[in-house]
Amino acid sequence: MGKLPLALLQQFVLVARLGNLSRAAAQANLTVSALSHQMRQLEERLERRLLERGPRGVKLTVDGCALLEAVGEHFDGIEHALSHYQKRRNDTLTLSASTGIMSGWLVPRLPRLVAVHPELELNLQSGSALVNFEREPVDAALRYGRGVWAGLHSERLFGEWIAPIAAPALVARMADADPNDLSQWPLLGDPNPSNRWKDWFDKVGGSVPHRYVAHFDSFEAQRHAALEGLGVAMGRMVMSKSLIDAGRLTVLGERYLPVDDAYWLVYPERSKEHPGLQVFREWLLAEADDYCRHLPVPGTDDAAIEG
Repeated sequence: MGKLPLALLQQFVLVARLGNLSRAAAQANLTVSALSHQMRQLEERLERRLLERGPRGVKLTVDGCALLEAVGEHFDGIEHALSHYQKRRNDTLTLSASTGIMSGWLVPRLPRLVAVHPELELNLQSGSALVNFEREPVDAALRYGRGVWAGLHSERLFGEWIAPIAAPALVARMADADPNDLSQWPLLGDPNPSNRWKDWFDKVGGSVPHRYVAHFDSFEAQRHAALEGLGVAMGRMVMSKSLIDAGRLTVLGERYLPVDDAYWLVYPERSKEHPGLQVFREWLLAEADDYCRHLPVPGTDDAAIEG
Protein backbone atom coordinates (compact mmCIF):
# COMPACT_ATOMS: atom_id res chain seq x y z
CA MET A 1 0.00 0.00 0.00
CA GLY A 2 2.91 2.35 0.66
CA LYS A 3 2.80 5.45 2.80
CA LEU A 4 -0.46 7.33 2.89
CA PRO A 5 -0.27 11.07 2.15
CA LEU A 6 -0.98 12.89 5.41
CA ALA A 7 -3.22 15.30 3.50
CA LEU A 8 -5.69 12.48 2.79
CA LEU A 9 -5.92 11.60 6.46
CA GLN A 10 -6.22 15.26 7.44
CA GLN A 11 -9.12 15.78 5.02
CA PHE A 12 -10.76 12.58 6.27
CA VAL A 13 -10.65 13.86 9.88
CA LEU A 14 -12.24 17.14 8.75
CA VAL A 15 -15.04 15.37 6.85
CA ALA A 16 -15.64 12.88 9.66
CA ARG A 17 -16.02 15.58 12.30
CA LEU A 18 -18.18 17.93 10.28
CA GLY A 19 -20.30 15.18 8.77
CA ASN A 20 -20.77 17.31 5.67
CA LEU A 21 -18.68 17.39 2.48
CA SER A 22 -19.69 20.94 1.53
CA ARG A 23 -18.62 22.47 4.85
CA ALA A 24 -15.43 20.41 4.93
CA ALA A 25 -14.57 21.42 1.35
CA ALA A 26 -15.08 25.10 2.21
CA GLN A 27 -12.73 24.84 5.18
CA ALA A 28 -10.14 22.94 3.16
CA ASN A 29 -10.37 25.40 0.22
CA LEU A 30 -11.32 22.56 -2.11
CA THR A 31 -14.28 21.88 -4.35
CA VAL A 32 -16.76 19.28 -3.11
CA SER A 33 -15.89 17.14 -6.11
CA ALA A 34 -12.15 17.25 -5.33
CA LEU A 35 -12.70 16.41 -1.66
CA SER A 36 -15.07 13.56 -2.54
CA HIS A 37 -12.43 12.19 -4.91
CA GLN A 38 -9.84 12.32 -2.13
CA MET A 39 -12.13 10.36 0.19
CA ARG A 40 -12.65 7.68 -2.46
CA GLN A 41 -8.89 7.58 -3.02
CA LEU A 42 -8.31 7.04 0.70
CA GLU A 43 -10.90 4.25 0.81
CA GLU A 44 -9.24 2.57 -2.17
CA ARG A 45 -5.79 2.82 -0.60
CA LEU A 46 -7.05 1.32 2.67
CA GLU A 47 -9.42 -1.11 0.95
CA ARG A 48 -12.07 -0.13 3.49
CA ARG A 49 -15.39 1.70 3.27
CA LEU A 50 -15.01 4.69 5.60
CA LEU A 51 -18.01 6.89 4.81
CA GLU A 52 -21.68 6.35 4.09
CA ARG A 53 -22.89 9.14 1.82
CA GLY A 54 -26.50 10.30 2.11
CA PRO A 55 -28.72 13.24 1.12
CA ARG A 56 -28.18 14.94 4.51
CA GLY A 57 -24.43 14.45 4.84
CA VAL A 58 -21.98 11.64 5.50
CA LYS A 59 -21.77 9.12 8.33
CA LEU A 60 -18.84 7.03 9.46
CA THR A 61 -18.80 3.28 8.97
CA VAL A 62 -17.33 1.05 11.68
CA ASP A 63 -13.95 1.23 9.92
CA GLY A 64 -14.33 5.01 9.59
CA CYS A 65 -14.95 5.37 13.33
CA ALA A 66 -11.89 3.26 14.09
CA LEU A 67 -9.69 5.34 11.79
CA LEU A 68 -10.92 8.63 13.26
CA GLU A 69 -10.23 7.38 16.77
CA ALA A 70 -6.73 6.28 15.74
CA VAL A 71 -5.57 9.45 13.95
CA GLY A 72 -7.86 12.28 15.04
CA GLU A 73 -6.11 13.18 18.29
CA HIS A 74 -2.72 13.26 16.55
CA PHE A 75 -3.90 15.93 14.11
CA ASP A 76 -5.38 17.84 17.07
CA GLY A 77 -1.95 17.80 18.67
CA ILE A 78 -0.27 19.07 15.53
CA GLU A 79 -2.84 21.85 15.11
CA HIS A 80 -2.48 22.89 18.75
CA ALA A 81 1.31 22.99 18.48
CA LEU A 82 1.22 25.10 15.30
CA SER A 83 -1.38 27.51 16.67
CA HIS A 84 1.32 29.18 18.77
CA TYR A 85 3.15 30.15 15.57
CA GLN A 86 0.15 31.49 13.69
CA LYS A 87 -0.60 35.20 13.84
CA ARG A 88 -4.27 35.96 14.30
CA ARG A 89 -5.67 38.55 11.90
CA ASN A 90 -7.47 41.22 13.87
CA ASP A 91 -9.48 42.44 10.88
CA THR A 92 -10.95 39.05 9.93
CA LEU A 93 -13.96 37.43 11.60
CA THR A 94 -15.35 33.98 10.88
CA LEU A 95 -19.03 33.74 11.76
CA SER A 96 -21.38 30.73 11.68
CA ALA A 97 -25.18 30.97 11.52
CA SER A 98 -28.22 29.06 10.34
CA THR A 99 -29.27 29.69 6.76
CA GLY A 100 -32.51 31.33 7.94
CA ILE A 101 -31.06 34.07 10.13
CA MET A 102 -28.09 34.53 7.82
CA SER A 103 -30.15 35.27 4.70
CA GLY A 104 -33.34 36.50 6.37
CA TRP A 105 -31.88 38.92 8.90
CA LEU A 106 -28.08 39.39 8.86
CA VAL A 107 -27.16 39.70 5.17
CA PRO A 108 -29.66 42.52 4.39
CA ARG A 109 -28.01 44.58 7.16
CA LEU A 110 -24.38 43.90 6.28
CA PRO A 111 -24.04 46.85 3.85
CA ARG A 112 -24.39 49.12 6.88
CA LEU A 113 -21.56 47.28 8.65
CA VAL A 114 -19.31 47.50 5.58
CA ALA A 115 -20.06 51.22 5.27
CA VAL A 116 -18.78 52.01 8.77
CA HIS A 117 -16.12 49.28 9.04
CA PRO A 118 -14.69 48.65 5.55
CA GLU A 119 -11.54 47.23 7.14
CA LEU A 120 -13.40 44.22 8.59
CA GLU A 121 -13.37 41.05 6.52
CA LEU A 122 -16.18 38.58 7.23
CA ASN A 123 -16.07 34.86 6.52
CA LEU A 124 -19.68 33.66 6.72
CA GLN A 125 -20.58 30.00 7.16
CA SER A 126 -24.23 28.96 6.99
CA GLY A 127 -25.74 25.62 7.93
CA SER A 128 -28.07 23.93 10.39
CA ALA A 129 -25.38 22.10 12.40
CA LEU A 130 -23.98 23.78 15.53
CA VAL A 131 -20.36 24.78 15.13
CA ASN A 132 -17.81 23.09 17.40
CA PHE A 133 -15.58 25.92 18.61
CA GLU A 134 -13.03 23.45 19.97
CA ARG A 135 -12.39 21.94 16.55
CA GLU A 136 -13.43 24.54 13.98
CA PRO A 137 -11.70 27.87 13.25
CA VAL A 138 -14.84 29.90 13.92
CA ASP A 139 -14.81 33.05 16.06
CA ALA A 140 -18.52 33.43 16.84
CA ALA A 141 -21.98 32.19 15.89
CA LEU A 142 -25.59 33.28 15.79
CA ARG A 143 -27.72 30.65 17.51
CA TYR A 144 -31.39 30.07 18.29
CA GLY A 145 -32.29 28.64 21.67
CA ARG A 146 -32.42 29.32 25.41
CA GLY A 147 -29.01 31.00 25.62
CA VAL A 148 -27.20 28.35 27.65
CA TRP A 149 -24.29 26.61 25.93
CA ALA A 150 -21.61 25.13 28.15
CA GLY A 151 -18.30 26.95 28.08
CA LEU A 152 -19.53 29.75 25.79
CA HIS A 153 -20.44 33.40 26.22
CA SER A 154 -23.94 34.24 24.95
CA GLU A 155 -25.66 37.60 24.49
CA ARG A 156 -29.35 37.86 23.67
CA LEU A 157 -30.24 39.70 20.46
CA PHE A 158 -34.04 39.43 20.22
CA GLY A 159 -36.94 37.06 20.72
CA GLU A 160 -39.19 35.25 18.28
CA TRP A 161 -42.92 35.06 17.57
CA ILE A 162 -44.96 32.63 15.52
CA ALA A 163 -48.07 33.15 13.41
CA PRO A 164 -49.77 31.43 10.45
CA ILE A 165 -48.39 32.65 7.11
CA ALA A 166 -49.53 32.01 3.55
CA ALA A 167 -48.84 33.16 0.01
CA PRO A 168 -51.12 35.88 -1.42
CA ALA A 169 -52.11 33.43 -4.17
CA LEU A 170 -53.50 31.01 -1.58
CA VAL A 171 -55.29 33.84 0.24
CA ALA A 172 -56.90 34.84 -3.06
CA ARG A 173 -58.04 31.25 -3.71
CA MET A 174 -59.47 31.06 -0.18
CA ALA A 175 -61.24 34.42 -0.40
CA ASP A 176 -64.40 33.04 1.25
CA ALA A 177 -62.51 31.48 4.19
CA ASP A 178 -62.16 33.23 7.54
CA PRO A 179 -58.43 33.91 8.23
CA ASN A 180 -59.14 33.53 11.95
CA ASP A 181 -60.66 30.06 11.51
CA LEU A 182 -57.79 27.88 10.34
CA SER A 183 -59.94 24.76 10.23
CA GLN A 184 -61.03 25.98 6.78
CA TRP A 185 -57.46 26.27 5.44
CA PRO A 186 -54.92 23.71 4.13
CA LEU A 187 -52.14 23.51 6.74
CA LEU A 188 -48.51 22.48 6.32
CA GLY A 189 -47.05 20.16 8.97
CA ASP A 190 -44.63 21.84 11.38
CA PRO A 191 -40.99 20.60 11.44
CA ASN A 192 -40.67 21.48 15.15
CA PRO A 193 -40.83 18.24 17.19
CA SER A 194 -43.19 19.87 19.70
CA ASN A 195 -45.66 20.70 16.88
CA ARG A 196 -46.37 24.42 17.12
CA TRP A 197 -49.76 24.00 15.49
CA LYS A 198 -50.82 22.27 18.71
CA ASP A 199 -49.38 25.16 20.73
CA TRP A 200 -51.25 27.61 18.52
CA PHE A 201 -54.64 25.92 18.83
CA ASP A 202 -54.16 25.43 22.57
CA LYS A 203 -53.63 29.19 23.00
CA VAL A 204 -55.94 30.63 20.36
CA GLY A 205 -58.63 27.97 20.27
CA GLY A 206 -59.57 25.32 17.77
CA SER A 207 -58.42 21.79 17.04
CA VAL A 208 -55.34 20.32 15.44
CA PRO A 209 -56.34 18.94 12.02
CA HIS A 210 -56.54 15.20 11.48
CA ARG A 211 -54.19 15.54 8.52
CA TYR A 212 -51.88 18.12 6.95
CA VAL A 213 -51.39 18.84 3.26
CA ALA A 214 -47.72 17.86 3.60
CA HIS A 215 -45.02 17.36 6.25
CA PHE A 216 -41.46 18.71 6.11
CA ASP A 217 -38.19 18.03 7.92
CA SER A 218 -36.93 21.62 7.77
CA PHE A 219 -38.32 25.12 8.20
CA GLU A 220 -36.73 26.18 4.90
CA ALA A 221 -38.67 23.50 3.00
CA GLN A 222 -41.89 24.38 4.81
CA ARG A 223 -41.48 28.09 4.07
CA HIS A 224 -40.76 27.37 0.39
CA ALA A 225 -43.96 25.31 0.19
CA ALA A 226 -45.88 28.20 1.70
CA LEU A 227 -44.36 30.58 -0.86
CA GLU A 228 -45.58 28.27 -3.62
CA GLY A 229 -49.13 28.44 -2.23
CA LEU A 230 -49.32 24.81 -1.13
CA GLY A 231 -50.72 25.66 2.29
CA VAL A 232 -50.43 27.67 5.49
CA ALA A 233 -47.19 27.40 7.47
CA MET A 234 -46.59 28.17 11.13
CA GLY A 235 -44.05 30.89 10.53
CA ARG A 236 -41.29 32.32 12.69
CA MET A 237 -41.68 36.07 12.29
CA VAL A 238 -38.01 37.05 12.43
CA MET A 239 -37.22 34.60 9.67
CA SER A 240 -40.28 35.53 7.61
CA LYS A 241 -40.40 39.31 8.05
CA SER A 242 -38.46 40.16 4.88
CA LEU A 243 -40.82 37.95 2.82
CA ILE A 244 -43.86 39.54 4.49
CA ASP A 245 -42.51 43.05 3.88
CA ALA A 246 -41.92 42.13 0.23
CA GLY A 247 -45.52 40.93 -0.12
CA ARG A 248 -44.53 37.33 -0.86
CA LEU A 249 -46.16 36.05 2.34
CA THR A 250 -48.97 37.38 4.49
CA VAL A 251 -49.98 36.75 8.09
CA LEU A 252 -53.45 35.26 8.59
CA GLY A 253 -55.37 37.05 11.31
CA GLU A 254 -53.85 39.41 13.86
CA ARG A 255 -52.57 37.05 16.56
CA TYR A 256 -48.88 36.39 17.26
CA LEU A 257 -47.51 34.08 19.94
CA PRO A 258 -44.07 34.59 21.54
CA VAL A 259 -41.87 31.54 22.05
CA ASP A 260 -39.33 30.90 24.80
CA ASP A 261 -36.39 30.58 22.41
CA ALA A 262 -34.49 33.63 21.19
CA TYR A 263 -31.55 34.57 18.95
CA TRP A 264 -28.11 34.91 20.53
CA LEU A 265 -24.56 35.95 19.70
CA VAL A 266 -22.36 33.13 20.97
CA TYR A 267 -18.57 32.96 21.19
CA PRO A 268 -15.84 31.07 23.08
CA GLU A 269 -13.48 32.60 25.62
CA ARG A 270 -10.65 32.67 23.06
CA SER A 271 -12.63 35.14 20.91
CA LYS A 272 -13.48 37.55 23.71
CA GLU A 273 -10.57 39.91 23.05
CA HIS A 274 -10.56 39.51 19.27
CA PRO A 275 -10.73 43.08 17.83
CA GLY A 276 -12.78 41.92 14.85
CA LEU A 277 -15.41 40.37 17.12
CA GLN A 278 -15.48 43.46 19.33
CA VAL A 279 -16.28 45.64 16.30
CA PHE A 280 -18.89 43.21 14.99
CA ARG A 281 -20.47 42.69 18.42
CA GLU A 282 -20.94 46.42 19.03
CA TRP A 283 -22.54 46.86 15.59
CA LEU A 284 -24.70 43.72 15.93
CA LEU A 285 -26.11 44.65 19.34
CA ALA A 286 -27.01 48.11 18.04
CA GLU A 287 -28.75 46.59 15.02
CA ALA A 288 -30.64 44.13 17.23
CA ASP A 289 -31.76 46.95 19.54
CA ASP A 290 -32.99 49.02 16.60
CA TYR A 291 -34.76 45.99 15.17
CA CYS A 292 -36.59 45.36 18.46
CA ARG A 293 -37.71 48.99 18.74
CA HIS A 294 -39.22 48.90 15.25
CA LEU A 295 -40.90 45.52 15.46
CA PRO A 296 -44.49 46.06 16.55
CA VAL A 297 -46.15 42.68 17.01
CA PRO A 298 -49.87 43.22 17.67
CA GLY A 299 -52.09 40.74 19.42
CA THR A 300 -49.36 38.89 21.29
CA ASP A 301 -50.14 36.55 24.14
CA ASP A 302 -48.35 37.38 27.38
CA ALA A 303 -47.40 33.76 28.04
CA ALA A 304 -44.66 32.47 25.80
CA ILE A 305 -44.93 28.94 24.50
CA GLU A 306 -42.15 26.40 24.72
CA GLY A 307 -39.53 26.94 22.01
